[in-house]
Amino acid sequence: MRQISRRTMLATTGFGALSAGLPTAWAGSPGQTSAAQDNGAHSQKCSLPLTDYQPESMLHVQTTHVSRSRFSVIDFHTHVTNSARVVNGVAIGAARVYNGMPQDLLPIMDRTNVLAMVNLTGGFGAGLTDTISHLDRRYAGRFYSMTEPSYDMFGRADYPQVQADAIAQAHRDGARGLKILKTLGLFLREDTTSGPLVKVDDPRFDPMWETCGSLNLPVAIHVSDPIAFFRPTDHLNERYEELSNHPDWSFASPEYPSNAEILEARNRVFARHPKTQFVALHVGNFAEDLENVSANLDRFPNMHVDIAARLNELGRQPRAARRFFDRYQDRIVFGTDATPHGDQFPQQAFGDALYQIYFRFLETADEYFDYAPAATPPQGRWRISGIELPDSILHKVYNQNAARLLNIVV
Repeated sequence: MRQISRRTMLATTGFGALSAGLPTAWAGSPGQTSAAQDNGAHSQKCSLPLTDYQPESMLHVQTTHVSRSRFSVIDFHTHVTNSARVVNGVAIGAARVYNGMPQDLLPIMDRTNVLAMVNLTGGFGAGLTDTISHLDRRYAGRFYSMTEPSYDMFGRADYPQVQADAIAQAHRDGARGLKILKTLGLFLREDTTSGPLVKVDDPRFDPMWETCGSLNLPVAIHVSDPIAFFRPTDHLNERYEELSNHPDWSFASPEYPSNAEILEARNRVFARHPKTQFVALHVGNFAEDLENVSANLDRFPNMHVDIAARLNELGRQPRAARRFFDRYQDRIVFGTDATPHGDQFPQQAFGDALYQIYFRFLETADEYFDYAPAATPPQGRWRISGIELPDSILHKVYNQNAARLLNIVV
């Protein structure tokens, strides 16, 4: 009997269209005759773009609406402001844009029991000063902003010391930590926006890491991305739709280092600077492999993680996720990646619905629910289950761990 490969089988069905644009749903069995296809309404040929496919689950499962968190929340990972100018993935200049204004954010925070939002992308220089003035000082205790590196100056011979001094000044101005975007490792180049890529563990940044440690400023670090983003956008990629919608998110090219290379460089930074506290965002940038994240947490006592924009990964492995929270309950902080008016990215669009999904995941044992407020799952076509954390762990994750890192009292 002639064997048919999986690739051939895919090519002979409606799913074979995955390699050429968004796929079409099933349109009849491969060997079905035209007579059989015409045999009644239920067997008529059907063509449906996957973008229009929004199936309604027939499961009857528990549905718990959690409108407010059980304990007050410090959202350690939000973006109230962003750089006003980005060139080739690198923020240029100190100017900031506000994604949302406090008067619009505070009512939602009050309804959902969010005590404070940590604005990671507070900027540097005059932009940081403006951010802290309009957010942190005007609404004390509700907003905390972090600073960012001034990559504009990277080409200067004295950059290492200049950057370290800028961190010290940011601390004096009121910054609560340092944010490292995936600019470092994936976009920053020797000539800032051109030339060879700069590695995460480049020694020119060592004075910056050391300054953060000496000032007790946590470093919120996002390097790398989901492992699927480093694989070809083809019929085997489970994030096919997401990458098709955002092709610039793909790093499956020889011009970029691998996911493993980036994380290994990051780990060398952790090892070289043991007195600096690092929060490896997005579940250590490897939520798909909790064993790997666990091994790194065991290896580096100065490493912490947040859960921002990774409910899709944690919630499809709820038993492993629950064990992970049990084991590292003192080193996990709550975060969402919430961005006001970020509706094009449902998994991080600030609002009641986003927070309620996080609360449901953490507080209930509900099964098979959406991980983002969207008709179509934005990060992969699956649903998640809750992990029903006990109050003792919830309290730490919701606010105690973040408060300790930020040196604030809740």
